[in-house]
Formats: sequence, structure tokens, C-alpha cells
Amino acid sequence: MIPYSTFTLDNGLQVIVHEDPTVQIAVMNILYDVGSRDERPDKTGFAHLFEHLMFGGSANIPSYDEPLQVVGGENNAFTNTDITNYYLTLPASNLETGFWLESDRMLSLSFDPQVLEVQRKVVIEEFKQRYLNQPYGDVWLKLRPLAYKSHPYQWATIGKEISHIENATLQDVKDFFFTHYVPTNAILVVAGNVTVPQVKALSEKWFGPIPAGKKPVRNLATEPKQSQKRQEKVIAKVPAHALYKAYHMPGRFEAGFHAADLLSEILGRGHSSRLYNQLVKEQEIFTSVSSFTMGTIDPGLIVVNGRIKPGVEIEQAEAAVDKIIDELITNGATEEELKKIKNQALTTQEFEKVEVMNRAMNLAFAALSGDVESVNSEHDKIARVTLADIQQTAAKILRQENSSVLYYCAEGK
Repeated sequence: MIPYSTFTLDNGLQVIVHEDPTVQIAVMNILYDVGSRDERPDKTGFAHLFEHLMFGGSANIPSYDEPLQVVGGENNAFTNTDITNYYLTLPASNLETGFWLESDRMLSLSFDPQVLEVQRKVVIEEFKQRYLNQPYGDVWLKLRPLAYKSHPYQWATIGKEISHIENATLQDVKDFFFTHYVPTNAILVVAGNVTVPQVKALSEKWFGPIPAGKKPVRNLATEPKQSQKRQEKVIAKVPAHALYKAYHMPGRFEAGFHAADLLSEILGRGHSSRLYNQLVKEQEIFTSVSSFTMGTIDPGLIVVNGRIKPGVEIEQAEAAVDKIIDELITNGATEEELKKIKNQALTTQEFEKVEVMNRAMNLAFAALSGDVESVNSEHDKIARVTLADIQQTAAKILRQENSSVLYYCAEGK
């Protein structure tokens, strides 16, 4: 169990406090309810750009990193399709420095044109290195629009194309900031060697005066139910053929998510999974193969992916994957498989709780669901999944007409 207290400031900022007097540190985690799904189709990559811009100086603090480093702190951030998350760790005695830094960049960025140009170049270079100039790097630029036709998950967090970042204006940046980076759209978690009265006082002092802003109204396109298999073939200079097969599944906070998550792990988590055992060890069709869930808030994907052994046709490899899936749909999983996967999932959860920062992040994400207490019910939700749930979920999700397949073929092979 993760104990916590909550309160909300007059400007709408939700604050969660997790006291742990056994540690000497304090952590702050600010989750902004904005991800790439909140971008316009013609202005993508902005949420990720902002992850970078938020370290470029704010209204009263020209450098974010320097004051934090002086007091022995460190920080980082990440962006995905659903959220933008900033976090820092520092000695508990220097907690107020964290409040000063985080509140000032929530109040206002510096909006220095030079900072925008620097970070624009950083993001463009990241786009080129990670997505365009790396073998298989553009997989998600191709698989997402194949699987999603209406919902904004159809583009990756980096954006649809470089031109959207190249053409971003200072006014675009300001509009995005004042729409999404407001107290009513944020969740602050403070954890570690702190007390509730202390955090309340610091929150009122540093975040209380920030104008509330207006929480954005999210009205995203709903992805229609897929009714037929989709396929796309890519030929590129890569070492080997690769197969990517995606199936639509429930969102992170929806009923059925945990059954789908465990199903994907039975299929392809680790070297003892069905896919790896049969297709790598026994039949030697793949050199590597796995499956995983995207874990997105809106309905997401189970993805089966693998590198194919030289000399094996990509269609043959897909047929071998389909055969294993059909066996799982027909006969279900075994008691031993489910028990092993549950134990792995529950053990991972327990290990995560060792770190104060992980507890803080989990509290923030639970609060985003509308129920902070759900942070303490994940264990039960996993434990309640039955063999019948696994088989029914497999039959419902792992259908050919619910699949989108990317055949990533090696040139000349």
C-alpha cells in the first residue's frame, strides 16, 4: 500500500503528498495532462518539443538546471501520447528550491526565440537520428497510421514529419503553453521525507498565485472498430526481414486491460514465452520475437514483433505466429503460464515501490484516472484475471480482421 494525502489549491492544482520519513530525499513529480494525442494533425510533435523547451529558462530563472545542481538535485522528463511528466530529486532539506523552480516554469516560460531555435534543432536532430537514419527507426511512423485511421494515436510522439517542428512559430509555442501548462491541467506529487503541512504551505506559497487557466476540453476522434486486416510492405536497407503485427485492445483505465496485458505476456514476454519457445528455440523461424501492450489511456495496441531468420519468407513467419495465436484462442493458456506471468507482474510492481520516485509517478498517473486510490488496487486487478478471461480476451482481440501488419523487408533478401 502507498499511503497518501490529497488537497487542491484554489487555482485547481491537485496536490498529492506521500510521506516516507525513512529516506533523506524529497521528490517532486508534475504530470501535465497533455500528450501527442492533444495536438492538431497539422502541428504535431509539440508536446515533445515542450518537454525540451521547459528546461530552457522561465520567467525569472534563466537556467533551470544550475540552481537544482547547486543544492544536490537532479531532474528529467518524458512525453508520450497521453502525458508530459517532469520529475526531480533533491535533499529533503532543499525541497523549497524544487518548488521555486517548478512553479516558475508553470507560471511562464521565457519564450526566448533563441531558446526555441536551439530546442527546435535538438528535436529535429533527434527525429533524424532515432527515426529516419536508424534501421527500423521509422516503424512507428508507418505502423501507427496503418492501425489508426481517426484517433490521433496515428502519429508518434516525435510528430508526423520534421516540417511540423521546422515551421513552429513562437506564437504556436505560446498558444500551446497557455492552453495546456496551467494548474487546472496538472497534478503535483511530493514524496519522501516531507510532511503534509510543509507541502501545503510550500504549495500555497509557490503555486497558489499562478492563474488557474482553463482546463482544455478534450474531444478526440473515436477510432472506428476495425473490420478487416490491414497490410503494408516496406523495403529498406535493414539487416533482416521484420514482422510487426498490431491488434486493437482496451485502454489503460478500461475493463479488460489487465487481461489483455497478461495475454500479451503469455504470448511473448521473455525466453520462456510461447512465441520465443516455439519460433526461436524450436522452429528457428525468428532470431528474436516478443509481444507487448502500448499501455495507452485510450484504446491501444497489442504488438507482436520479431526479426526473421535469413532464408525464411516473411509470410511463412507470420503464418507461424498466427498458428500459435490460434492455439491460444482454441485451447487457452495453462494454469502454470498464468501463475508465472502474474507472479512476474506482481513482483515488478513490488520492486517499483522501492524507489520513492516510482511511487510518486504511480500516484500521479492514478490521479489522472480520476481515482488516486487505484494506485493501491492494481495488485488485485492483476490477481483477479482468470484463465477464462485470458481465452475470451484472446478470441476477442487476436482476430485477423482486428490486425494491422507491417512487413518490413530487407532490401535484396
